[in-house]
Amino acid sequence: MTTIFSRAVGNFIRSTAHSTSRHCLHLSRPYSSSPTSLDPKMVQNKAFIYKAIPNGWPVPGKDLTVEDIGFDENAPPPKGGFTTKNLYAAYDPSQRGRMRDPSIPSYSAAMTTGQPVISVSVIGKVLKSDNPKIQPGAIVMLQGSGTESYSTKDESAVATTQIIEPKEGVPLTAYLGLLGMTGMTAYGSLHEIGQPKKGDVILISAAAGAVGQMVGQIAVREGLHVIGSVGDDRKLDFILNDLKFHAGFNYKKESMAEAVKRLAPQGLDIFYDNVGGELLDVALANMKEFGRIVACGSISTYNNAKDTTPYGVKNYGAMVRKRLRWQGFLVFDPNIVRWRAERDDKITQWIRDGSFKSVDFVTEGMDHAIEGFLGMLRGENLGKSILKIADE
Repeated sequence: MTTIFSRAVGNFIRSTAHSTSRHCLHLSRPYSSSPTSLDPKMVQNKAFIYKAIPNGWPVPGKDLTVEDIGFDENAPPPKGGFTTKNLYAAYDPSQRGRMRDPSIPSYSAAMTTGQPVISVSVIGKVLKSDNPKIQPGAIVMLQGSGTESYSTKDESAVATTQIIEPKEGVPLTAYLGLLGMTGMTAYGSLHEIGQPKKGDVILISAAAGAVGQMVGQIAVREGLHVIGSVGDDRKLDFILNDLKFHAGFNYKKESMAEAVKRLAPQGLDIFYDNVGGELLDVALANMKEFGRIVACGSISTYNNAKDTTPYGVKNYGAMVRKRLRWQGFLVFDPNIVRWRAERDDKITQWIRDGSFKSVDFVTEGMDHAIEGFLGMLRGENLGKSILKIADE
């Protein structure tokens, strides 16, 4: 069962989508190595555009827009490449980090202004292909692709394009979440860095978000005592009653320091950090000896204006005194990727038997792409934030 929270025309609709069997469509005709050129037939190609570098929170209409960039339905695919009609695009906090001056170095390149916002993963259906590895009709996962209704990919994109063969009982959106990079982030980092053991106490920040809700469910299954930090009562109810966390708190209503001391009086074995800031400082003060801190993100700082001073950690001394392990990672790191096969097997089975929730927050339509993106950054969305571009 997949729980979907949907945003459409400003309204929030909660529905439960029952899993159905999905199969890739493979057309009987072979790919063409010498496509025939026809007169152009331009169709609307709405795209989520990165217009300008934001200073602080992105401003709709100034920093982010939705525009028609056009697509020629009759154009052949590039030599060795292919074209797609896109169905879904993933939202991720890391996208905000790429909206920066290109001269500022980071682990991923800055986005180019005036171009579609790059999504870590886009699911599309192949329209035309000039490559035997990518057949027309196939459902594919495009890596690092523009958020647009139609895409044109050259031969270099083939190596990083994943053919999706949906399994019965597994929704297509799961390949952007639990079975995508978000799920790999959660499963790989929790096990590689967190080294969870039955009975451990784990605190998860942004616990109702895409990564947090996955880490929490995995930890519950593996016998940990799971505590979540969230920013409103709706999310608190969600993690406690829907996801079965053992405890949680709303940091906007209760002192973080008091909440952690109340819910983990003996201390924390693991802190899974998606936020940074004050809660990281509180966690440092409450870690047990030889505790582990998994540094996944610092969303509390992503929208700081240029002249803003980030929260300064005060309890750094606990690192030495308690002999803590505090480690960051990237989802492509070999020590994270090595968990993929185990993740795929276990998560697929858990989704199919209904014991694990694939929680998606779907924004309906490219016209609402900006709203969905900002909702994710503001922490309004429950679970994995996804933009639905077109019907499957």
